[in-house]
Amino acid sequence: MKTIVEDKIWLSSPHMGGTEHKYVSQAFDTNWIAPLGPNVTAFEQSIEQTIGNSTYAACLSSGTAAIHLALKLLGVGPRDSVLCQSFTFSASANPICYLGAEPIFVDSEKETWNLCPDLLEEGIKDSINKKGIKPKAIIAVHLYGMPYKVDEINQIAEKYNISVVEDSAEALGSKYHGTSCGSLGTMGILSFNGNKIITTSGGGALLTKEENLKEKAIFLATQARDQAPHYQHSEIGHNYRMSNVLAGIGRGQMEVLKERVRARRLNYEYYQKFFKDNDAIEFLDEPNGFYSNRWLTCILLPNFELREQVRKALERINIESRPLWKPMHLQPVFADAPCFLNGVSQDLFTRGLCLPSGSNLVVEDLERITTTINESLL
Repeated sequence: MKTIVEDKIWLSSPHMGGTEHKYVSQAFDTNWIAPLGPNVTAFEQSIEQTIGNSTYAACLSSGTAAIHLALKLLGVGPRDSVLCQSFTFSASANPICYLGAEPIFVDSEKETWNLCPDLLEEGIKDSINKKGIKPKAIIAVHLYGMPYKVDEINQIAEKYNISVVEDSAEALGSKYHGTSCGSLGTMGILSFNGNKIITTSGGGALLTKEENLKEKAIFLATQARDQAPHYQHSEIGHNYRMSNVLAGIGRGQMEVLKERVRARRLNYEYYQKFFKDNDAIEFLDEPNGFYSNRWLTCILLPNFELREQVRKALERINIESRPLWKPMHLQPVFADAPCFLNGVSQDLFTRGLCLPSGSNLVVEDLERITTTINESLL
């Protein structure tokens, strides 16, 4: 007797809107296949219009590349230090090491799960008082689409004159008191990886309020080629520019961004309503003035054992879920990095689970997910 394997429900799969093919076809029809062209320009303009707040966008090959260039533009280099949210994906921290700088990891606060302002200031003071060196930058993350405490973080950054790189890789469409995430720090970054709220397959963007910094980012992203009839280079550059083909996908995706945000927020509302009377499941609520795109709906279980019980029950019937990010200060590669901790991110990692949150989920998918979770907790 054959076992019936149900269709896979992914954590966050790509969701095309329909017009992407038109823009990609235009790239082929006009032979604009190189990493430049009308799709790149139009995609950047679409991002700038969506983010608003006098923001310029430079489309790049990934969000990681955007963080790397942001730090480079801020002058980060060997023997510098950069304060970084510990509760995040490794791509937030890796570019610090690309530049030969030292990451200093800072734990989270419970209200948004993001960078703790108190520990951030403690880390700055420690670096100044014990090492005589002021950190060069702060990397703050809007994790899972939930804005961090922007006012508190910016006030500390201004107090010590330290630049903030706003990691909005997961937060396109999120807002803080009505202002789009990505435009709230010194520089911002976006990711268009395959699992993000919109995708270009692979890609990202650097966001800045200064047009000259956008142009400098593009210069560095195209191998830092000087203006000359021959190939001449006065700086070390990178091959980080987005292709015109992938930018065509992005143009089509931007046309449905509002729909994608709405769908993901409806997923969150469905889960929250279904489990509202279940004391074993906690959700991350939006503080007043915070608007999350709900890129991923996350829950907290009472302990690690129950988290694994739920995750494995979903896995058995072909439903993808994932533990919350393992904090950077717990990663083997960063074992020797300085850190300022309160235990919040480790607890979230131990008990937290990301549920399927794709904008292409249907009611039958959500029913299958929630029923399985309920049965696993009986």
